[in-house]
Amino acid sequence: MANVTRLKYLKPPAVFRSPVLQRPCSIKSNVRSWPKRVLSGIQPTGTLHLGNYFGAVEKWKHLQDKADGDVILSIVDLHSITFPQDPKTLRTSILRMTATLIACGIDPGKCILFQQSKVPQHVLLGWVLGSLTTMARLYHFPQYKEKSESLKDIPLGLFVYPVLQAADILLYKSTHVPVGEDQVQHLHLAQHLVHAFNNKYGVTFPIPEYLVEAQSGAGRIKSLKEPGRKMSKSHPDQKSRIEITDSPDEIRSKIKKALTDFTSEVEYDPENRPGVSNLIDIHALATNKNRTDIVREAAGLDTGQYKLVVAEAVIAKLAPIRAELMKLLDSKEYLDNVLAEGSAKAETIAAKTWEEVSRKIGFDDRHRTKKVRLVSEPIV
Repeated sequence: MANVTRLKYLKPPAVFRSPVLQRPCSIKSNVRSWPKRVLSGIQPTGTLHLGNYFGAVEKWKHLQDKADGDVILSIVDLHSITFPQDPKTLRTSILRMTATLIACGIDPGKCILFQQSKVPQHVLLGWVLGSLTTMARLYHFPQYKEKSESLKDIPLGLFVYPVLQAADILLYKSTHVPVGEDQVQHLHLAQHLVHAFNNKYGVTFPIPEYLVEAQSGAGRIKSLKEPGRKMSKSHPDQKSRIEITDSPDEIRSKIKKALTDFTSEVEYDPENRPGVSNLIDIHALATNKNRTDIVREAAGLDTGQYKLVVAEAVIAKLAPIRAELMKLLDSKEYLDNVLAEGSAKAETIAAKTWEEVSRKIGFDDRHRTKKVRLVSEPIV
């Protein structure tokens, strides 16, 4: 039986308990009354790895191909400068990530693929939302705590990152947001800010639902060196992850050196044998098979032999993606045009939302103010 990816929708309850206010708050903007719009984003820094591909990009492709509502995908370069970036490297990384997404099956004709910094309303709405939350709330985010532990001087951007993320979601009146387990708390902030804004200024935004992976294992690829942690672009050891651009020899080498245990039998037991179980998850996702069939087919193989089987499955899965990526990287003009067209489409939506927001909070009153032509007097 195929290991089919299934997404389930988690709706906010009819009564949303604000984590800040600690009291029930009625929600008037039920997500079902808004046109479906899915939004997600990815930082351009680093190279896409298997965890990103199976956990995010493959889901995005599935959503765009369903043609059930709008799908908006952002290269979130504003988020990437939370930590210092070399300007030349960042520009190259933005184009490289664009090429990678397209090579993985993201179709600019079926979705809006754009560069976050080209739409200035993200920052404008982020400032407004920052006025509706508190420092105490932001201190509790685990990513802030984790990343700030090793820093002597903590950038303000790292602290307010979740507010800008909420602005990304609300700016397009997104109804559904695919998230990983580590991002669920950030979406709770977005939901809280929708409630706060709607209660203060009138119903403007839908409450976004988050899409989570119902199939255990899919989207949960672990580090090859530390199978207790997720595979990460930021891990200092490149051998901890399989990148989309890795050559067949690099893939074989990394999987051969993946941390397992001293038991030779291939069996799925995430709690007691996380290393081997991670390889089974990777194998299942690369071949679209379920774990039971994989374990049965691996009967008689020791973990060393099984690693070779997994490596070949991954190589076969990534080969067409890698070939297409190499072609796209030679087409800079095409990539520039994709981002320019996508950003123009995104800004059309964003400008309409911002006009509504600025009118409601008192920045603008275009429905009532008549345009006055100013005639300059000559200086005598």
